[in-house]
Amino acid sequence: MADKKQLQTVGTPDLTRATPPMGRVAVLKTSAESVVEDLRRVMELAGFQEALPKGPDTLLKINISWQHYYPACSTTPWQLDGVIQAMTGAGYPKESLIPAQNSTVVVDPRVGAKCNKHVPVIEKHGLEFAWLDQPEVEWVIYQPTAKMLCLPEIFPDGIELPRMFLGKNAIHLPTVKTHVFTGTTGAMKNAFGGLLNLNRHWTHGRIHETLVDLLNIQKEIHPGLFAVMDGTICGKGPGPRAMEYEVHDYLLASADQVAIDALAAKLMGFDPMKIDYIRLGHESGLGVGNPSEIEVLGDDISGENWGFTVGDTFASKGQKAIYHGKLHRFEHFLLRTPIVPWSFAASNVYHNWYWFPFKGKKRVNDVLQNTQWGRLFQSY
Repeated sequence: MADKKQLQTVGTPDLTRATPPMGRVAVLKTSAESVVEDLRRVMELAGFQEALPKGPDTLLKINISWQHYYPACSTTPWQLDGVIQAMTGAGYPKESLIPAQNSTVVVDPRVGAKCNKHVPVIEKHGLEFAWLDQPEVEWVIYQPTAKMLCLPEIFPDGIELPRMFLGKNAIHLPTVKTHVFTGTTGAMKNAFGGLLNLNRHWTHGRIHETLVDLLNIQKEIHPGLFAVMDGTICGKGPGPRAMEYEVHDYLLASADQVAIDALAAKLMGFDPMKIDYIRLGHESGLGVGNPSEIEVLGDDISGENWGFTVGDTFASKGQKAIYHGKLHRFEHFLLRTPIVPWSFAASNVYHNWYWFPFKGKKRVNDVLQNTQWGRLFQSY
């Protein structure tokens, strides 16, 4: 990535922005046999063509939370496949669709794209990945028009965004799951992996406000914004990685990033308005977070409450101690100085050398051998 002194500063682009109705979320029950067609149906119910103008290119913002395949952790291959087929079937040119993903300090997205079967889907449709960590990807300093809650304080030298995101539509492709830092994670959190550079872990101490700032920015830089969430296999416990899985066979879609996250949280058994990023998004007028104000299109989910909880791992307890607890006074030293690789190494050892081999792999094998979704995954 270029030196900050070399980065160009840009403001809000002059765009014609789509204005789809807020507070609408489409939900459909699905099966492995019908999921690709059901993805088209749920997107149509949610009004994706109204939300996504056909002139600009469209970013397909993939979610890769782990380089391993792990149930509910990352964008599913059928989710990516179905969205691409729905878009091209509706007349969006294939060459206008750009699957995009950034690296993180603990996850290699290229390995993740292979292990999560994204690569065969992209090759099948003749698309090309945009890897945001590549030297040829230009980053800029973005000056938002909207009032920010925290990002200018965290990044006093400027908020860095990939230039290629400006002026393009964006579709987020999250899964229904919990998260140790945000309670739940979905469309709003998915922007975190594309809009900020490798130092985005600096924001974890103020993650809820960060997600609201990022949604404000997205509404400024994207002419159209949409989300398609996979709830076929869902994750509970200390996500986004060390989770237990449950099969629920649902798909969700919406042009309202706050509302789709709120409805997913409600399905999982949480009160969305007690989750700070959803409440703040609602109070800021960025979408509808109160379930009583959300119009649900499609299947009746009024009786659904999955009773999920979050919890912690050994690793997340240490991270929370740094961000909010007894080690908070050492946060800058531990996470913003040359010794910071210690934390990345600790996470890698815990998750990849201990948790996945001794706990996670059994759950992966169970999904692959005993569920319709495991069999579908292996078919890609």
